[in-house]
Amino acid sequence: MVVTPSLTANLPDIDALAAQMGRQDAPRRLWQGDHTLWKPDPTEITDRLGWLTCIESMRAQVPDLERFAGQVRDAGIRHVVLLGMGGSSLGPEVLRQTIAPDSGEYPQLIVLDSTLPAQIAAVTRRIDPAKTLFLVSSKSGSTIEPNTLYAHFRALVETAVGPDLAGGNFAAVTDPGTSLERLAAATGFRRAFLNPPDIGGRYSVLSYFGLVPAALSGVDLSRLLARADAMRQACGPDVPVAENPGFQLGLVMAQAQRQGRDKLTIAASPAIAAFGLWVEQMLAESLGKESTGIIPVAGEPAMPPDAYGHDRLFVYLRLAGDDNDLWDETCRRLTAAGQPVMQLDLADGYDLGAEFFRWEFATAAAGAALGIHPFDQPDVQSAKDRTDRMLDDYRAGGKLPAMENVGSIKELLADANAGDYLAVLVYGLPTPEMESALDDLRRRVMARHCIAATVGYGPRYLHSTGQLHKGGPNSGLFLQLVAEHQDEIDIPGCPFSFATLNDAQSLGDFQALREIGRRCARIVLPGGDSDEGLKKLIAELAD
Repeated sequence: MVVTPSLTANLPDIDALAAQMGRQDAPRRLWQGDHTLWKPDPTEITDRLGWLTCIESMRAQVPDLERFAGQVRDAGIRHVVLLGMGGSSLGPEVLRQTIAPDSGEYPQLIVLDSTLPAQIAAVTRRIDPAKTLFLVSSKSGSTIEPNTLYAHFRALVETAVGPDLAGGNFAAVTDPGTSLERLAAATGFRRAFLNPPDIGGRYSVLSYFGLVPAALSGVDLSRLLARADAMRQACGPDVPVAENPGFQLGLVMAQAQRQGRDKLTIAASPAIAAFGLWVEQMLAESLGKESTGIIPVAGEPAMPPDAYGHDRLFVYLRLAGDDNDLWDETCRRLTAAGQPVMQLDLADGYDLGAEFFRWEFATAAAGAALGIHPFDQPDVQSAKDRTDRMLDDYRAGGKLPAMENVGSIKELLADANAGDYLAVLVYGLPTPEMESALDDLRRRVMARHCIAATVGYGPRYLHSTGQLHKGGPNSGLFLQLVAEHQDEIDIPGCPFSFATLNDAQSLGDFQALREIGRRCARIVLPGGDSDEGLKKLIAELAD
């Protein structure tokens, strides 16, 4: 059953926008792939709409995916380590945290989307390479993070089981014709799943990119896809805009942005809070460009109404039967204070299948209403190019530029204006202590400055919010926090280590932000105790 979202009456003129999109026959044009709904040029539009129809074809693949998962389980595999970034990792991570069973019947899924040596070392210590399946997941097949991670783990598996048998501990998800497909064939991967090439990375959770790791971890694919298909039908081409749940959400997002409420804040029941990670990439990469867009805010602590500015739209994903008291009361108070709050009700975790499709559709609809191309990512490459130049310089000279403090958090926040947001970009291990300290930082910033505060871990955020940071509005205050490395892990076949790669990525992104005039600061946290260094940084805000 698809539940129609409820919206408070605090967002004017939404009916007028819905009527306008209805007159333009927007639902039918979207389903027909009419690129003029977004832009005159069809580039990266007409060949990026496979997500609209992939559910049906994926339902036909469920028996095969279940057989594959059974074979892996019967082979004694205890862990599945997914090596991927962005759209290849965030959907599986949401499914892992929300609905994957924890019964011990299936291998445990670990999503590794980092080049941080400490994080790689932690995963390496946790697993037995001989009893682990490594799922290399990359649409292009050429992404540096999964490729270097593959080299690391391939060497460990070859040591454990021998070079001739090592391929059986690897599987791939990629597009047809990529270098990863060729690698899988040449080195004996257990399986290579070739995804429809007309699906962009961030729209791929309901394709092989999301479903292969979901099957391996015991998710009921038929149930998940049935919920997604019900939402797909509810958003169909013949459903009027006013009754279409995907268009309703998309037009609310667009109208809020047009009225200056461009900070779309995800509130969620605790059991499904991870869904915000996926929404964050979907909105940031799709709608943060052309110096405008929608800024997603995920995982922000609940605060009293006076901690929020007038630049907010709240979307509350409420899971029935969960511990909802905090967000129920917070949203009630926000509504009373005049903030727009949209509530999406979920009966159980599998309703996330419906939400994946609703948000994909809503993002495309919002792009149409705002005149934004929702399927490309024109500004992501800048940080990659600078990282590549850093690595070239390292190959030539044997060192990177020094990692030094630039500015301070007080100086950065002194420049905060109404409508700005703080983006905390962390190159450090996401320990419980780190997470707690970052929550404290966000609370203090919200209470003192009434601006939104986001958190992203590098290099993951480069494939998620990096597009927004460089292509979106110049309203961000960027605080890069860099922990000194305590681990040094070589990359087989590369002249640099993971520590060097990670530093090149943070330096390259910082350079890219500064070169386009973004307001930035960088703080190097002491390597011996980066959590304590962050606590001292936060204490500065109390002075």
